[in-house]
Amino acid sequence: MAHFPVNHPARPIYRVLSALIGLYILVFGVYGTFMTWNDGLFARGAHWVLGLRTNLAFALVSVVFGAFLLIGATRRTNLGHYMNLTAGVVFLLTSILMMAVLQTPANFLNFSMSTVIVSMLFGLILLGTGLYDKVGTPEHAEEERRRRNHSISEVGTR
Repeated sequence: MAHFPVNHPARPIYRVLSALIGLYILVFGVYGTFMTWNDGLFARGAHWVLGLRTNLAFALVSVVFGAFLLIGATRRTNLGHYMNLTAGVVFLLTSILMMAVLQTPANFLNFSMSTVIVSMLFGLILLGTGLYDKVGTPEHAEEERRRRNHSISEVGTR
């Protein structure tokens, strides 16, 4: 069974990190929507926004994902934990799939290699933040801390 640390001391830093990623993606999506509004939904033009190539479909999806990440980062419950884990996996899978079709007509989101790299980085960061931002009761966190310290002291006495 997977173990997620509960009430990790660096949880606020991870939430800020996911919020910054969400803000970047939201700004990218809004600016990309304005830049590509007159093009087709899946056009493969040469529109670059904030260092990434985009089309209208990718910009609209980015607006949704950016808002999704910002909502998750502002929640003090486990909703943000699950949203970051889900978004991390989605970003990683999307970047791998789009890299596979990068130079083909199937590149419907108009990805470039820089977009693939940024998506992979965001996916890894969001997956990492999702692993460490789980919220639990103070009793649960204390029990975990005690168990962790107990196992360390056992190793030292052997």
